[in-house]
Amino acid sequence: MSLVGKMMDRPLLVSAILEHGAHQYGEQEIVSRETHGPLHRYRFVDMAKRAKQLANALDAMGLKAGSVVGSIAWNNYRHLEAYYGVSGSGRVMHTCNPRLHPDQLAYIINHADDEVVLFDATFAPLIKAVAPHCPQVKQWVCLSDAANTPQIEGLDVKSFDDLIAPQSDQYEWPDLDEKSGAALCYTSGTTGNPKGVMYAHRAIALSALSACLPNVLSISSEETVLPVVPMFHINAWCLPYACLNAGAKLVLPGPKLDGASLYDLMESEKVTISAGVPTIWMGLIQHLEQNKLKFSTMHRTGVGGSAMPKALIAKFNDDYQVEVRHGWGMTETTAIATMSSFGGPDRVAKQGKSVFGVELKLVDDDGNTLPRDGVTQGELMVRGQWIVSQYHKAEKSALVDGWFPTGDIATIDASGMMQIRDRTKDVIKSGGEWISSIDLENAAIAHPHVAMAAVIGVKDPKWDERPLLFVVRKPEKALEKAEMLAFLEQRVAKWWVPDDVVFVDTLPVGGTGKVQKNELRLKYSKQ
Repeated sequence: MSLVGKMMDRPLLVSAILEHGAHQYGEQEIVSRETHGPLHRYRFVDMAKRAKQLANALDAMGLKAGSVVGSIAWNNYRHLEAYYGVSGSGRVMHTCNPRLHPDQLAYIINHADDEVVLFDATFAPLIKAVAPHCPQVKQWVCLSDAANTPQIEGLDVKSFDDLIAPQSDQYEWPDLDEKSGAALCYTSGTTGNPKGVMYAHRAIALSALSACLPNVLSISSEETVLPVVPMFHINAWCLPYACLNAGAKLVLPGPKLDGASLYDLMESEKVTISAGVPTIWMGLIQHLEQNKLKFSTMHRTGVGGSAMPKALIAKFNDDYQVEVRHGWGMTETTAIATMSSFGGPDRVAKQGKSVFGVELKLVDDDGNTLPRDGVTQGELMVRGQWIVSQYHKAEKSALVDGWFPTGDIATIDASGMMQIRDRTKDVIKSGGEWISSIDLENAAIAHPHVAMAAVIGVKDPKWDERPLLFVVRKPEKALEKAEMLAFLEQRVAKWWVPDDVVFVDTLPVGGTGKVQKNELRLKYSKQ
């Protein structure tokens, strides 16, 4: 008979993260770029008080435990207060992606049963379009003061500051079950309607702790962290929670995510760590190159959402002395599941080792486990402490034999290093052999005149599929098809070289910064 440990059984809760940050690092600063006016500054302890005022306001509105509060907002301090005030009081924080089509946005608001929706003033036209299709929403609240709250025809819109102003900043956080829902996000990359992932308090707390680890993002009270990844995208990879755990200064960029605005904020606030998708970093590097600028304090960036090209990793490392840490995760993994750090571009370009609490394996089409030899490709399966088991309101489990099928094609080597080779829907099968669109894109973007690149498979009467390359040239740079193909011939297998190159001004990019290859397929798949 095993012995039972005699430890306290205290729940892992979002409110506990807030109380820890306020009590242990109460004077630490939160800086927020606002839609209106100058930068906003206050302390962890100030944020905690306003989060408690919000919790009291939700009580006064009659929202019961488990009620869902939606948000359509940028990374700013009022949105942060909602993260803690909503979840901490036993409700569910549902962050909505404002870049979705209004029909999809209305769908997820209704599917989630949002009773209150918080929004930034910049999204007033979107709210006007969506609100008539969301009759169950009882109150629309603008994340602003009264002076900057827009009037929307047919809606009773309250300002956030007016909503919480009459409320006490004292609140007794409920002692919740750590497995109860704390936050809700919807996937953006699936076919059909988005699917909801309900995160438990426990999952968020554990994922936020893992982000602080030395081999992950190494966040401490000595760091200043700027999450460029939106708070509506997998809870900004749990960084708003991790910073309070670690006591790190938190800088929120608001709506201005262009290279110039990010650089100015990084320099003025002495940012040391940032995190975002590769498309954001491409824009930032272009700004630095065009204006011959350098970073004075930035020394580490976390990258995820899609594969970061080796050439861009090398540029960060060598030209700007910024260490790149390349991660992998998805909505279904509550943020970071793997991280690649401490190595050159060849190593860091891989998605890395799983963090503690997450397990990986590869399977073939029949579900057989594949070897970890760094060569054999298979579908990546994942399980762990903060991995989805079932989609919100779904009748069936999302798992296969206890593992979640990610839809990614990957390799894992003997040391545990995982590399995403493609999405199952993006991998190209030509003449019975696989071509990795990611590897081709990485090879293309290594050309000094290429700003962005994307590859899709198009029908071919002889080979079944052949790769088609799309290229966005850098400003004022000349590049033609022959030169591009000759460049690729030196870097990939001859049969991988695309039959054609399409030069475009822009690539379709979705709400999470990923190139929307489905749009390219719709337009070009019959070529």
